[in-house]
Amino acid sequence: MSGIIGKKIGMTSIYDENGKNIPCTILQAGPCTIIQVKTEDKDGYSSFQLGFDEKTKNTTKAYEGQFKKSKSNPMSKLVEFKGFEGDLKLGDKITVDHFLEGEFVDISGISKGKGFQGVVKRHGFRGVGDSTHGQHNRLRAPGSIGAGSSPSRVFKGMRMAGQTGNSKVKVLNLKVVKVMSEENILIVKGSVPGHNNSYIIVQK
Repeated sequence: MSGIIGKKIGMTSIYDENGKNIPCTILQAGPCTIIQVKTEDKDGYSSFQLGFDEKTKNTTKAYEGQFKKSKSNPMSKLVEFKGFEGDLKLGDKITVDHFLEGEFVDISGISKGKGFQGVVKRHGFRGVGDSTHGQHNRLRAPGSIGAGSSPSRVFKGMRMAGQTGNSKVKVLNLKVVKVMSEENILIVKGSVPGHNNSYIIVQK
């Protein structure tokens, strides 16, 4: 799937042609530079590695040579994409013109971290429900986690308290509402994972 790297700017709402208010997310999508071209003969598969968001320090020697080869400045975010159409080569730019208004895209990013949370917030447990019959401190407790002498263990994957958020999330079929080529802005309908200014990947 072809795509582009970008940043989540924030949310807004716009009106469609019927006067309906639509919640939207504003994305800065590109411009991305083709840093590396992988081919079937050399690498066993074909893809383009795109770079986004120029940086000024902390670039390794290996990556410095790679950026120099593509005649571009060092980039903070590098992602591989497959399925680009057209005659593209090393050093070319990918912009928001790659997308059309009305089409649907998949967007992935790192969700907001919420720290260590209990089972109610993390998994939607209800607790014991009633606070009567001596249940003074069990409203948000996980309850029993397994049987006794058989199987004498807790099964893997048991839903319990723990680290919540800060994981890769992919949202499918978000509609592209507006493409602003001059500002490299992509406006999509709905919400996108991650905090403002976090990196996101848009795929067609």
